[in-house]
Amino acid sequence: MIKHYKMLIGGKWVDAKKGGIIEVVNPATEEIFATVPAGTKEDVEEAILKAHEAFPKWKKENPFQRGKILRKASEIVLQRSEEIARTMTEELGKPVKEAKGEVEKGAEILRYYAEEGERIYGRVIANEEKDTESIVVYEPIGVAAAITPWNYPIELLAWKIGGALASGCTIVAKLPSETPLSPLKFVECLVDAGVPEGVVNAITGSGGTVGPALIENPLVKRVAFTGSTETGKEILKISASSGIKKVTLELGGSLPMIIFKDADLDAAVAGAVRRSFRNAGQICIAVNRIYVERDIYEIFLEKFAEKTKKLVVGNSLIDENVDMGPMCTKAGVEKVERHINDAVAKGAKIVCGGKRPSGPKFEKGFFYEPTIVRDVNHDMLIMREETFGPAVGVMPFNDVEEAIRLANDTNYGLAAIVYTNNMNIAKRCAQEIQAGNIAINNVDAGVINAPYGGWKDSGLGVEHGPEGLHEYLLQKHIRVRYFL
Repeated sequence: MIKHYKMLIGGKWVDAKKGGIIEVVNPATEEIFATVPAGTKEDVEEAILKAHEAFPKWKKENPFQRGKILRKASEIVLQRSEEIARTMTEELGKPVKEAKGEVEKGAEILRYYAEEGERIYGRVIANEEKDTESIVVYEPIGVAAAITPWNYPIELLAWKIGGALASGCTIVAKLPSETPLSPLKFVECLVDAGVPEGVVNAITGSGGTVGPALIENPLVKRVAFTGSTETGKEILKISASSGIKKVTLELGGSLPMIIFKDADLDAAVAGAVRRSFRNAGQICIAVNRIYVERDIYEIFLEKFAEKTKKLVVGNSLIDENVDMGPMCTKAGVEKVERHINDAVAKGAKIVCGGKRPSGPKFEKGFFYEPTIVRDVNHDMLIMREETFGPAVGVMPFNDVEEAIRLANDTNYGLAAIVYTNNMNIAKRCAQEIQAGNIAINNVDAGVINAPYGGWKDSGLGVEHGPEGLHEYLLQKHIRVRYFL
C-alpha cells in the first residue's frame, strides 16, 4: 500500500494547491512506497507569508522559552528515533543503525541550539567622548529559507532549523524530493513540542519549482543551502535578484586523506573504511582520494582492501548485519561507474569492488560494491570530481610537500584528513591545506559546537557552533549619549 504524506504550512498539514504528487522510491527494491505533495510557487508563497506573519511574535519570545520548546522537540525525536530511522532507511537505503545515529544527532543538534540560543551576548564599548557609550546587540534576521539534500535528510535540516529557531527566526524548509519522509516526521516532532503555527514550514516539491520561488521572495532574508557546488552558485545568483540576503552554502567536498608512514596504520585503515563507505560514500566529507606515503603504500592497500571486502552490502530492513546499503539513485550508480571506467581506461587498477553485486537479492536496487582504485592520478575523474559514491582512488606520494600540493590541487576545500604521529607534520598540514576543516588522526571533521564551513568552491559562511547561530542574526550598534 502506498502511503501519502502532507507538507506543513502555517501549522497545518496540507496537499499542494494544484494537487500534484511526487513518488518516493525505495532504492533497495526500486518500488514506489509513498507519495508527497508536489508543492508549487503558490504553496511556497503561502508558507513564506505564514512565516513572515509568525516572525514578530517569535522574535520577541523569551530565548529560554524558545529553548524549552527545542529541548522538548529533542526529547520527542529520541522517543520516535526507531520509527524515523526505519523510514529513512526505506527512502534512502542507509543502514538502520546509521539512520538511527543520524536521528539521534538531529535531537542533539536541537538540544545544543536550545542552549546556544540562551547565550546570544551583546557588548558595551567605551567611547572617547564623555558620557557616551556604544552598545552592540544582535537581532534575528527574519524569515529564513532552508534547502536540504537527500543524503542526510534530518541532520542537515536540524542544523538549519535549530539555528533559526534558537535565534528567533522563522523558517521555510524545502525538503529533498528523494527523501522527504523522515524530515517530515522530524518536523512533526517540532510541531508536537509546541512550536507555534508558522514558525516552521516544510515544503515538498521539485527543486526547479520550489527552490527559485523560495529564494527569490523578498520576504526571505536568509538562505541556507547544502548541496552541489553548481547549484550553490545558482542560488547565490538568484538570491540577489530580490534584494541582498544573508546566504550560507555548504557545498561539494572531494575530500583528501593523507597517510604518512609514521601514522598508526590500523587506525588510518579503519578511518579510511568508515569515511569512504559510510552511507555508500554519499557524504560531502566522504573520502574521495587517499594519498599514502610510498614506503607504506602496498601494506596500506592490502589492509584497506581486507577490511573493505568484509563490508556486508544489502537491504538493512531485511538483514540487520548490513554495513552498506544501496545508493539513493540510479544516476548516482551511473556516475560511480563513469568515474571507475575512466580511471581504468587511463591506467588505474581496481583492488576490490568495481561492479554491481550479483545474486537474487540484488536483482533490484541501486547497489554497488565498495570499490578501491589504486595507482590513480589527477588526470582521472575520480581524483578531480566529487564521486559521491562507494569508490575511492588511492595514489602514493614521496614527501610532505607533494602530499600538501596534491591535497590542494582542487577547486574544493571543505575538509581534509591527515594521519601522522609527527606533530610538526600535522601542524604544517593543518596550516597549509586549503580547507575549512582539518581532522588530524580522526575522520570526523565536524562537531556541532565548532564552526563548520568550506573554502574555495566548497562553501560560503558556516554552520555549527555559536558562529552558525550568528548567521541568523543581524548586528546592531546603538550609540548613546547620556545627559548626566
